[in-house]
Amino acid sequence: MIKDSIISFLWSISPFGEAKVGIPYGIFHDLNIYWVLLICLVANILVFPIMMFFLDNINRRLLQWRKYKKTAIWIAKRAKVGSGDKIQRYGFWGLIFFVMIPLPGTGVYAGSIATYLFKIERKSAFVANCIGITFSSIIVWVTTILAYNGVN
Repeated sequence: MIKDSIISFLWSISPFGEAKVGIPYGIFHDLNIYWVLLICLVANILVFPIMMFFLDNINRRLLQWRKYKKTAIWIAKRAKVGSGDKIQRYGFWGLIFFVMIPLPGTGVYAGSIATYLFKIERKSAFVANCIGITFSSIIVWVTTILAYNGVN
């Protein structure tokens, strides 16, 4: 149980899955469904402050290296194209909606990058990300439970 809880948490904090992978992992490994939702949601919420710290402090130093800079610019362009017009047009609500959609390329990592690129006020961006993450996690959670139990 502890091992599977840690793996669910790590999937949820990882940019390779977020809660979209952590929740199904935990449920399909027979963890308590409420526990899975809690740990995966907490892990996903922690991504925003970690990303803001990274972008503010570490990213600036790493941009000196050409290979990193090339990759960072590619990621920034993808984030701007995928989220730019929605977030700039709808602001807070656009950020919630963008983070809420449980599809690849959306989520708290993309929302954090968008916050940084568009210079959105951090407190409202954090709230928008938390709301979006919560809705996204609930969508994935309910869908996974239905799939696990079989929909009749």
